[in-house]
Amino acid sequence: MSASDPGAPWRITPDGLLVAMRLTPRGGRDALGSVETLADGRAVLTAKVRAVPADGEANQALVKLVAKALGVSASRVSIRQGATSRIKMVLVEGEGAVLERSILAVMGR
Repeated sequence: MSASDPGAPWRITPDGLLVAMRLTPRGGRDALGSVETLADGRAVLTAKVRAVPADGEANQALVKLVAKALGVSASRVSIRQGATSRIKMVLVEGEGAVLERSILAVMGR
């Protein structure tokens, strides 16, 4: 799976890697999951965090989780859309192709 794959939940942008994610707060653990297809056909990368969805805690936990998983600082990860929704667009700033290889490695591919 790569950014050129229509089933990939991410795409390389001039700023880095833009990832469509579905967040589950109070998920029991902090972890990235698998790629799933939503009812409307969009692909998303699933994530669970222990934090509650109040006062931005779950969003902050997601930013830290993505940063740690991809080996970047949390300041390079931001939620671009969906701050109050389960479905979010997360931007990871950096070299897109390198970040894509990192996310594939995390997923075991």
